Amino acid sequence: MSAIILEGVSKRFGDHLATDNIDLVIPNGRFTVFVGPSGCGKTTLLRLIAGLEDIDEGRLLIDDVDMARTAPAARGLAMVFQSYALYPHMTVRDNLGFALKVAHAPKTEIADRVGTVAKMLDLDRLLDRKPAALSGGQRQRVAIGRALVRQPRAFLFDEPLSNLDAALRGQMRFEIRRLQQELGITAVYVTHDQAEAMTMADQIVVFRNGRIEQVGTPLDIYRRPANLFVAGFIGSPRMNFLIGPPAAAHGAATIGIRPEHLKIADSGMLEGVVRTVEHLGNEALIHAELPDGPMLTARCSEDVSTHPGEAISFSVDPASIHRFDDDGRARATN
Repeated sequence: MSAIILEGVSKRFGDHLATDNIDLVIPNGRFTVFVGPSGCGKTTLLRLIAGLEDIDEGRLLIDDVDMARTAPAARGLAMVFQSYALYPHMTVRDNLGFALKVAHAPKTEIADRVGTVAKMLDLDRLLDRKPAALSGGQRQRVAIGRALVRQPRAFLFDEPLSNLDAALRGQMRFEIRRLQQELGITAVYVTHDQAEAMTMADQIVVFRNGRIEQVGTPLDIYRRPANLFVAGFIGSPRMNFLIGPPAAAHGAATIGIRPEHLKIADSGMLEGVVRTVEHLGNEALIHAELPDGPMLTARCSEDVSTHPGEAISFSVDPASIHRFDDDGRARATN
């Protein structure tokens, strides 16, 4: 287990500043998730930590030792990629033990470590199969196991679940998180999926344009977003934003309301017309249009009886309204 500290880390590709003076502490033994839209710098920063890209400026401390100029193999980190990157001609057993074999570890040690990891990941019955005979989830477990047998200081995950279907993604999210908690190992996980970030992280780092917008626990970021970007990016369905008189009434340039905080009422703060209703089985999403044009999304119980074309009113607890200034920064909630 290792703490990873970045101090003033910057990286350029030509005229493009991919990461801009990043200061960040990745706590020892915790699960940190980098999240943000495509091109925001999260994967670049992961590759800088791994040593797959060179740091232009700044320091990378692993256990208080600056490793910004250290070769990737000497950093003691293990990376799991979006593509499984398994050797197709090798069995699961050989894929798991390959890094140890290259390091000239004793055969008995390789066998012991491979056996332990295979059992941990429920791969012990598949050791003699080749990757072509495995499902996507099994291949991903082999990729994780190959990193695990190295007994690394920390795990680095680069969008490892993006090639899986929705059901397998949910299963693998649980398995990766369980494994990290059982081992107590430091993990850094990159994703563009804010649901993955919310369900897996101890610490979320939200990126935009090569910079960190906010760092915090999932609930802190959800309940107290630092600015309009974070408020709109974290949460599904996304936060509703209103400007003009509704915002001015709360002393803000913009106000934000989570869909679950809009309550159907006989009369309320906001009135509009229902345009669509999405029935999702356990809940319903009502999309309503206000008189001046903006759309609102409200999360309601599945038994809601409203229909498209009907008038609707919503009440809102003032304490749940997020207020933002002209520059997009959040103000203290009521």
